Amino acid sequence: MVLGRALLRPHRQPASRFAWVLVIVVAPIIGAIGYLLLGEARIGGRRRERGMAIDARLLRPATTLRDADTTRLGSYGGTFRLAASINGLGPTSGNRASLAADSNRAIDEIVADIDAAKTTVHACYYIWLADGNGLKVKDACRRAAKRGVQVRVLADAFGSRAFIGSQHWRDLKEAGVAACAAIPLGNPLMTILRGRLDLRNHRKLTIIDNRIAWIGSQNTADPEFRVKPHYAPWVDIMTRWEGPAAQQCQYLFVSDWLADGSDDPSHCLTDAVPSGSDGITAQVFGTGPTLRYDAMPSCFASLIHAAREQLTVTTPYFVPDEQILFALTAAARRRVSVKLILPARVDSRFVAATCKSYYRDLVAAGIELYEYRCGLLHAKTIVADRTVALIGSANLDRRSFELNFENNILFTDPGFAAQVMARQADYLADSRRVTMEDIERFTLGQRLWQNSVAMLSPLL
Repeated sequence: MVLGRALLRPHRQPASRFAWVLVIVVAPIIGAIGYLLLGEARIGGRRRERGMAIDARLLRPATTLRDADTTRLGSYGGTFRLAASINGLGPTSGNRASLAADSNRAIDEIVADIDAAKTTVHACYYIWLADGNGLKVKDACRRAAKRGVQVRVLADAFGSRAFIGSQHWRDLKEAGVAACAAIPLGNPLMTILRGRLDLRNHRKLTIIDNRIAWIGSQNTADPEFRVKPHYAPWVDIMTRWEGPAAQQCQYLFVSDWLADGSDDPSHCLTDAVPSGSDGITAQVFGTGPTLRYDAMPSCFASLIHAAREQLTVTTPYFVPDEQILFALTAAARRRVSVKLILPARVDSRFVAATCKSYYRDLVAAGIELYEYRCGLLHAKTIVADRTVALIGSANLDRRSFELNFENNILFTDPGFAAQVMARQADYLADSRRVTMEDIERFTLGQRLWQNSVAMLSPLL
């Protein structure tokens, strides 16, 4: 029966389907249990149906880029149209954005925005820790609720489990904050029967008064990230947006809240948002297991394929599918200057080994590969041709592509893209280039370990 499910499982790459069939045939009991636990992106029938119903009825923010202005998208118009097909959120004009100097400054500025909130504060975090930055945000939310602001916070039930189980969570509720756990775990056995334990809400969003949104890679925590201090500091990137893009972030929050929250804040999506032809052209999109499985990687690949001269990518976890890997190597072979910056150390031996298994193909294609040496580079960024960029919560790995709820913002603006590139240049300054000579020094044992682990990546 399990073998039949593996063969009939839709939306699986042939390599993944073959790998599962092989495991089940070679080790029937272990393979069958493993497939039932990890082989399908099951989030539970009821939740999937609820998610699809929410998506079908939820109003989309009205403001989009005028048809006359679509020429500013240039050769990247296809990428923006592809992103629009995911959530029905089109490119918007009239946005303003700024880049936080560092992780601590980002939290301080988020707290300042919360302290200035007049109507609503909506936040969705994957990891919320009871450290310096985590408590700053908690206290700001409490202050806002006490002065009459409607504060709603979602924290992932697994990533923020310690915080949700603490007095700090109860303090939020006692102050009047509507606090909910995203994708509750409940009884682990029942969760496994309904779906997978490791399908998580990985989004990082803060929306204030329906007009300001914070988007990036940072969890609500100190850069020292004391639950995994060996890899610290965690180096993130956070951006602040004003304009129609903020309401698109609101759409993602509302869709998440309706799945787990206790009330309906969808009226926020009908508020008028000022826009204009000036400013940054930007578009928000979110993916997850309730949407089509190729939504995220196809958008990333489209952006990479559209690059003509330059492409700089940062990601902490590099476990690409074939679509992404071939898009990157093809870009380098058509003489696009491709730089890929990865952390020298990551918090998973399996991810580290899998990542290194791709080094030879990347460098052989002409990609400039760098390892960041000053902590765990957690920023997820792509800048193409110094004009178009993508920032958000999604890694270039299969977990972000198929399992997690993620959010990203795609934008075109030479000025703001230059700021992101300057930050990427800072990362490069603290990195060491990986050469073919370095790769040749991998021992036979290292190569066997790397390739063996990489063979398992399609199973996850």
